[in-house]
Amino acid sequence: MSLFGHSPSSTTCQLPWFALQVRSRRESIVATHLSGQGYECFLPLYKSVRHWSDRMKELEQPLFPGYLFCRFDFQNRRPLLMTPGVIQIVGVGRTPMPVDESEVESVRQALLSGLTNQPWPYLEVGEKVRVNYGSLRGLEGILVNFKGSHRVVLSVTLLQRSVAMEIDLEWVTPVRETPAVGAANVIAGRVATLPATSR
Repeated sequence: MSLFGHSPSSTTCQLPWFALQVRSRRESIVATHLSGQGYECFLPLYKSVRHWSDRMKELEQPLFPGYLFCRFDFQNRRPLLMTPGVIQIVGVGRTPMPVDESEVESVRQALLSGLTNQPWPYLEVGEKVRVNYGSLRGLEGILVNFKGSHRVVLSVTLLQRSVAMEIDLEWVTPVRETPAVGAANVIAGRVATLPATSR
């Protein structure tokens, strides 16, 4: 897994993160271009193994295909929107919206941990847990069971995309919350079992 972009400066730290929809399979090129213009970009990547008839190769691919994160001043967005490969700023309806800072930082911390990760179907309900040990300590997400191993799923609400990090079940404790309407399956100690397909 690798991150893409430049180190945040005192100015960019104050700017919000936005999600950019970009042309598929051009995520790295767009990130490089934007970084060259002075923007701080974050392109989450994960490793996948591709099989061919004669060989096998490990590739780094975007965790959220067609999207990357970028800090910028929304009032001065025109140069960014003119960058080749950028389609639009993600938002609600036609209104661009910043991405929650904590969600971006959770994904960044999870990927820097070096633990096995993969794209996952977007989750809104399930058993919410907090990681208490290891490199993911302090992160909160949804606990799932997949092929006999446990994962904590972190979600980016605006993109409706998630990432699953493989963890040891002993690392986590439940986060006690009042269940939201329609979240009848949020029961203390219950583990959700989900299919392997991703959005």
